[in-house]
Amino acid sequence: MPTIAEDSMSQRSSQFSGEDGNIEQLMVQMLDERDKMMESMREHQERLQEMEARLTEVEKERDALNRQLNANIPQVSQ
Repeated sequence: MPTIAEDSMSQRSSQFSGEDGNIEQLMVQMLDERDKMMESMREHQERLQEMEARLTEVEKERDALNRQLNANIPQVSQ
């Protein structure tokens, strides 16, 4: 029959083994979440770049239309 100290050590050891499994599972879940978040961030960055490029195109189009409008509208004398 084990002594009290040995018995409590084996209980602690099995408790830590369970905790190690839980910690490992938690770490795997955290890494999976990180991967999902990184992929989502990449997708959003790509979308942002596309939107910025589109904004630049629209600003150029606006400026060209303003120039055409200003060139074709008769100036009112005051």
